[in-house]
Amino acid sequence: MVWFLPSSTVTVKQSNVLLDITIDGKTELTLPKAIVRHPLKQILEHVDLVLVRRGEKVVVAVPVHAIGEHSRDGILEHVHNSIEVRVEATAIPSFLEVDIDGMTAGESRYASDVKLPAGVELESDSKTIVVHLSEKSTAVEEVVAPVAAATDAAAPAVDAEKKDA
Repeated sequence: MVWFLPSSTVTVKQSNVLLDITIDGKTELTLPKAIVRHPLKQILEHVDLVLVRRGEKVVVAVPVHAIGEHSRDGILEHVHNSIEVRVEATAIPSFLEVDIDGMTAGESRYASDVKLPAGVELESDSKTIVVHLSEKSTAVEEVVAPVAAATDAAAPAVDAEKKDA
């Protein structure tokens, strides 16, 4: 069955939001699985919904926020911005946290390092890298050497022109 709703009646501002939808006079609890927005206007064009029941566990992707201070000798890379978890449909967290306190260049934090609230189970591979602290580039390239070699190669051609004149 397909329903058409005016875009002004539905607003989805965050992921994993539960929606109460009335179907044939009966209210159903749903979870958006896929959302398509107009590329310029950003209005909803299509939403795929999944019916869920209170108490039912669902697998959803939840955003991960890095908290804490890492060493300033590196650049923090967010390799995976979200991880998949299994959780009760009515208790989906809006985000999860991974502690990066004391991270030094070359270290990573994995999905297994993410703090999971009670009742939330990790579904992603525990070895999935969530954040990585890369080393800052300290190498300086020598650009002068190739230029000098090119000047030396051009010198014999200039000398040959002088001999012809």
